[in-house]
Amino acid sequence: MADRSIQLEHMTWPEVGSVLEEGYTTVIVPCGAVEQHGPHLPLFMDAEHGTHLALEVARRMGRTLVAPTIRIGCSEHHLAFPGTLSLSVDTFVAVCRDYVRSLAHHGFRRICMLPSHGGNFTPLANALPELDEVAGSACSVVAYTDLLGLLSLWRQAVAEAGGPGENVGGHADVAESSLMLLWHPGLVHRDLATSGFAPEWTREGFERLIKEGFRTVTPNGILGDARGMSREAGERCLMALADAVADLFRA
Repeated sequence: MADRSIQLEHMTWPEVGSVLEEGYTTVIVPCGAVEQHGPHLPLFMDAEHGTHLALEVARRMGRTLVAPTIRIGCSEHHLAFPGTLSLSVDTFVAVCRDYVRSLAHHGFRRICMLPSHGGNFTPLANALPELDEVAGSACSVVAYTDLLGLLSLWRQAVAEAGGPGENVGGHADVAESSLMLLWHPGLVHRDLATSGFAPEWTREGFERLIKEGFRTVTPNGILGDARGMSREAGERCLMALADAVADLFRA
């Protein structure tokens, strides 16, 4: 099927019914965000990433549809920066729950929650048992929640593209800048790309950053360094992550 026809919102109801009968009973739900991404990237970075990543993962899995991206996520830790939109964790989980309920009702048998924003990883991991229960006995819910693994993949991918893998920091860095350069080069202000706070990432450190807020450690909103971006690095980051996520969802 072409890209357009595996996106649920682009299809008619008879088309959805037909592909379900053909065995397209797996669906990916991208979970993004609309929030600050430094002085050089647009706010919709994570929402756009979610859609593109989900399509790549669906191609690898086969017989898989992509649900409309949940565009707003848990971004309370970015609200000190103008333009950021955020859902509370309760609201975000409620939206995910209603997505799952609707999709399971229509006959999907495997629902894959795919966060493309760091702040959504922990809420999804914590809510997974609840989402699986809502789906019912005939449907299962899985989620990609390995944020540290994602950063490792991106460091390797940027380095393989000849870029500075050490500049991957997790937010508005060389990896995300390269991804946006791949999709919307006209929206990337390369002259404003610079360095930010360079964390030594641990799960505890990330949770502390979420609690205290980004602006307490990075006045420009960047984690890592945005310099060294390239379209090739963006392509490699996208493909490497899509491979890893597809492997997880197939398992």
